[in-house]
Amino acid sequence: MNECLNLIIGSTGRTGRRIMQRLADKGHLVREASRHSDTPFDWDRPETWDAALDGITSAYICYSPDLAIPGATGKIRTFVDRAVQHNVQRLVLLSGRGEEEAQAAERFVQRVDVNWTIVRCAWFCQNFTEGPFLEGVLSGEIALPAGEVGEPFIDVDDIADVVVAALTEEGHAGQVYELTGPRLLTFGEAVREIAEATGHPIHYLQISTETFAASVANMELPGDIAWLLEYLFSTVLDGRNASIEDGVERALGRKPRDFSDFCRVTVAAGIWSFAE
Repeated sequence: MNECLNLIIGSTGRTGRRIMQRLADKGHLVREASRHSDTPFDWDRPETWDAALDGITSAYICYSPDLAIPGATGKIRTFVDRAVQHNVQRLVLLSGRGEEEAQAAERFVQRVDVNWTIVRCAWFCQNFTEGPFLEGVLSGEIALPAGEVGEPFIDVDDIADVVVAALTEEGHAGQVYELTGPRLLTFGEAVREIAEATGHPIHYLQISTETFAASVANMELPGDIAWLLEYLFSTVLDGRNASIEDGVERALGRKPRDFSDFCRVTVAAGIWSFAE
């Protein structure tokens, strides 16, 4: 059993639960950190941070829902300082590609005298299975204000593998890993690949930003989630991330998973189940 104790913030989230499982499978000690874990952690309640950090050697920092949310940068700065006070030796931050606010948060991690690693990502493949687009897939239509800009969708399983390596292996300190899939896909192309994999008709409808904002408002989502969706489609999806990077290969020595592989695995798992 490895005696290093790893704190996983957001342990019930898409990346966090995968990281937790991988660490446990490898025999590493882990401490869950979420609002409802045995040792509660809440970004909005700094009084919960010290107990979560007590005895921790390495920490995975995931700010939900996104580092672009107003106020997130200041919380990251305070948390990192608190982690240093608790003698945490290794920090791995999940960051966002093309987000100025996320890069500001990165700088607070990079300035401290610990082993740090930045894992920078954009759109997840799993947004179509565990995120905001699943309902559209199952209903047969996804309507978004995304045009012909290509996005290198990254599989969350690749993110988890990189984070686990950064938490437990040598050679990742001081690295900024930009994680992307192996090719660019527009949202329309991604939806067509899902339709082909499932054998079910699923259509992509490009709508205006204004129409999308109105539909988000009607969803009655939490305010920060609604704000984030509008921000991502109106600001980040402008072509700034339309490039393939080598972060997965640098970190793991292998190619990232392709979107077609994600579709195949998802179909086999029965996640996209359509009513007859």
